[in-house]
Amino acid sequence: MALRVIRLVIPSGATALKAGTVSQKAGLHTSSVRSLQYGWLAYVLGERTTPRFSQNSKIITVDGNLASGKGALAQKVAERLGMLYMPEPDTFYIDKMTGEKEPLPVAFNGMCSLEKFYLDPKATDGNSYRLQSWMYIMRLLQYADAIEHLLTTGQGVVLERSPFSDMVFVDAMFKEGYIRKECVDHYNEIKGISICEFLPPHLAIYVDIPAEEVQKRLKQSSKPYLHNVPLSYLKGIEESYKKSFLPQIGAETEVLAYDATQAQDFERVAEDIEYLKFDKGPWLEQDDVTYHHMRMLVQNKQRVAGLTHIPKFLPETTIGAHEYDETYYAYRALPGKRYAPGYNEDVGDKHIWLK
Repeated sequence: MALRVIRLVIPSGATALKAGTVSQKAGLHTSSVRSLQYGWLAYVLGERTTPRFSQNSKIITVDGNLASGKGALAQKVAERLGMLYMPEPDTFYIDKMTGEKEPLPVAFNGMCSLEKFYLDPKATDGNSYRLQSWMYIMRLLQYADAIEHLLTTGQGVVLERSPFSDMVFVDAMFKEGYIRKECVDHYNEIKGISICEFLPPHLAIYVDIPAEEVQKRLKQSSKPYLHNVPLSYLKGIEESYKKSFLPQIGAETEVLAYDATQAQDFERVAEDIEYLKFDKGPWLEQDDVTYHHMRMLVQNKQRVAGLTHIPKFLPETTIGAHEYDETYYAYRALPGKRYAPGYNEDVGDKHIWLK
């Protein structure tokens, strides 16, 4: 038997720490594990989502190639429209959700390395696809966080990329020979059974910048491992955005595209967003009943991550039962991981018997 390690412990419910903000929610006790969570009883007692919505209660994603300036645009748009900005997740996104003081070892975070990918994209240990598969899961978890924030508070969210656009990297990797066809098939199967559970963003903004300019910017980066990214790989990402992602997402989502210069005019972009009618897509078909079920899904991060589990062997992402067992007990041996949060004396938790 072989088991794929997604994460030994993924937070679920309202106690998860969101990367970018902390939402305070009512609770009966001071202990975090006693926090109240949204559920069917809250809905029965009259808790509704639509009364909180306003004109800017939207999910907006900002996409573009590496070093395209999408992060600055996303942050400024969020500030201008009074939305929450969520920066692009990295391989340690779960550690941010759980409030780790320091990132845990890569053995508990996808067993992959972004730096290694850029230095040795054709590594024989399968790091490239393991990284891409893990990043899809991180984007899915962040997107669930974004929807949970929207439904809980009514405040819109602006993200850098999303699980809907994540496929541009798979396309570019395959064209460069970094991953096998079996990996592409595996990715498409996982995405096919998971992304369908989520509504697409209300708006996708694309920052169009030539691959040659992207490579030039990467060579000036403070991160040495980005200095030698092949131009063909960057062109592959650009091509996938224009030929695959934008046509697909445009069928259900509003799309705005800007070149590098236009993307720096944050006020203009914000004005363009305010003029959009948002008169297409599945969000128009939702009501308080569907929002209730959606909220129940996205607050349960274990369930969200479980959407990416399939009983299929793939050398790049599958480990044996014995290795999984070793990893599990290694994780439980870490400080504060033996019991639920708030019940571990080794990290200073007090009055455990009163909780």
